[in-house]
Amino acid sequence: MSHSLYPTVLHLQDGTFYRGFSFFKILPSFGEIVFNTGMTGYQEIFSDPSYAGQMVVFTYPEIGNTGLNKYDNESNFIHIKALIAKNISSVSSSWRSRVSLQDYIIQKKIPHIFGLDTRSLTKHLRLFGVTNGVLSHSNYKNVMDLFNVQSINNIDLVRKITIKTVYSIYNDALENSNSFGFMNLKLSNMSIVSKKYKILVLDLGIKFNILRKLLLCGCNICIVPATCDYSSIFEYNPDGILLSNGPGNPLVAQYAIDTVKRLLSFSKIPVFGICMGHQILNIALGLQTFKLKFGHRGLNHPCGLNNYSEITSQNHGFAVNDNAFVSQELLEIFSVKYLNLNDFTVSSTFHKKLPIFSVQYHPEASPGPHDAEYLFEVFIKLIDCFSNQ
Repeated sequence: MSHSLYPTVLHLQDGTFYRGFSFFKILPSFGEIVFNTGMTGYQEIFSDPSYAGQMVVFTYPEIGNTGLNKYDNESNFIHIKALIAKNISSVSSSWRSRVSLQDYIIQKKIPHIFGLDTRSLTKHLRLFGVTNGVLSHSNYKNVMDLFNVQSINNIDLVRKITIKTVYSIYNDALENSNSFGFMNLKLSNMSIVSKKYKILVLDLGIKFNILRKLLLCGCNICIVPATCDYSSIFEYNPDGILLSNGPGNPLVAQYAIDTVKRLLSFSKIPVFGICMGHQILNIALGLQTFKLKFGHRGLNHPCGLNNYSEITSQNHGFAVNDNAFVSQELLEIFSVKYLNLNDFTVSSTFHKKLPIFSVQYHPEASPGPHDAEYLFEVFIKLIDCFSNQ
């Protein structure tokens, strides 16, 4: 274990800077600085594709206490641009731990900084909004030149991280869960339905746990790139379509919006959208999105309506604009099921005439711990209804 520390500086685009330390000399790194309020889940955050292009501030004062294991990754890659923390524990204590966070950071060369006042930084982001930042070693002279990099709002992050080739996972794999060890399937948790459905997942930045939930519902899954067109999707003859989570500005992924528009116009296949998929689906239906001042990233966001609330896990910087619902025409076909009860932004929409619905939060996560998990069952029952027609 290395005990060397290197002076490191986090520069914000408005000229504010924070000094701290790192475990190795940091090469200059550029990204959008956001904060996550979760007390746990740092391993899932590192590997969540929705964080592509972003430097993540952990508001909890110390992370790393439980180390990292081989099961909790949400993808096969590290997607965050940098890790920003008050303190990184040098010791991990968990029966599942295989490596300490400190050693993991050094092994994977993850850009990072710790020892700074994350409370001050988080308050700054809440007051002025998320901003671009540059992380570098303290002697780096040309920091401001790096702010000329294209804004993350204009980068097609979905195209960068989506899969390149189609692959399938069959429910029969549950009988030999070692075939898909990365899925961490537990046979005792299975709740298999009698009829197996083929679910096509449009990979906008899919998390492993979404695939786990679909398998545990008895589905066979076909995962296709975000760039897959309508004709190719239709050839797979799916029983249902899931639009996954993903990073960045949904408006940049116009190809996915166009594909979803065609799907909604020419087929009656049930569609379930999650996070980015929620935004893409609603844009395809004529609604608009906007960028939140500092986003929703945490494990305890209450969502509900009419004296009902669920505790949800969220990770997004854009939201569906509720101004569209003043239109009588849209009110006739849309129902806003839930709102985020912190700021009353739209959290879920249901279509009154088509078999489609979507949520801005993550029903596959475990914040409540399973308040929203039932939505996968809703999706399967929706497919049941339309398959029997």
